[in-house]
Amino acid sequence: MPPLVKIRSERDHMSAIERRIADFILDNAHLLRDYSSQQLASALGISQSSVVKFSQKLGFKGYPDLKYSIGEAVARAGNGTHAQAPAAADSNAYTSLAERLRLSKAAAEEETRVANPQADVEAIVQLIDAAPKVFVYGLGDDGLYAREFAMRLSLLGMLTVHHADPILMMANLSAARANDVMLVFSEFGKLPQLFQLSRQFQDVGGKVVSITRHSANPLRAHADASLVLCAHDPAPHLAQLLYRASLQSLLDFVFVLLCHANPDRHRQLGVNLERIEHLIDT
Repeated sequence: MPPLVKIRSERDHMSAIERRIADFILDNAHLLRDYSSQQLASALGISQSSVVKFSQKLGFKGYPDLKYSIGEAVARAGNGTHAQAPAAADSNAYTSLAERLRLSKAAAEEETRVANPQADVEAIVQLIDAAPKVFVYGLGDDGLYAREFAMRLSLLGMLTVHHADPILMMANLSAARANDVMLVFSEFGKLPQLFQLSRQFQDVGGKVVSITRHSANPLRAHADASLVLCAHDPAPHLAQLLYRASLQSLLDFVFVLLCHANPDRHRQLGVNLERIEHLIDT
């Protein structure tokens, strides 16, 4: 497993000091080659031995091995060589770009799968399936993903409440009850409006599921459960595309699990799709 993927996948099971080291490495992987173990320890205000033990816990002989492995991973990502492309692509810029995008998407989706343990995903599926109502919120681009997923849940016969306006979101909280579930889409998990909504939703006994990047953020830290996305690339425009691809893949899988978890909902999906097809035909 690539070192950065391993760090992301194990972060939630680390101690507080280990999480500080992990977050620093994940946020500054491209700069890690310039840090000795002592410099990294000083930057974080921890002991050098903590850095060494962190490296060994991940399966490396020591910090130099960890740093070298991460440096190689960053270099491969920067060169677009997550996997070996066909030789013919080297002489064709069009084909090379297409292959790089395909490989990058596949790598991001695989990293996302690894970062979301089966037990966590199945627990979230059970929460959603058993919820009397499901509130689905997101702002900006996140609101587009939230709206699409809310529509899918509605097709399964779930009572779904969706809004992309913070004021309307707040008004809808009056209908929230214990055991309801709120799915909060926020790429970076730092929007104060969504954090406030989540806290108020939890105050009435609801469960909050955050959908964010796999990074430390307030929304994820205070959610009852979380789905995390891994989508990293030195090029910002590619990083955004990888985030969208990873999110779509993860949501598709959650939807499939919901269909298999409850045969009644699966049947309701068939009924609703047939009604929509009939409406379109007429």
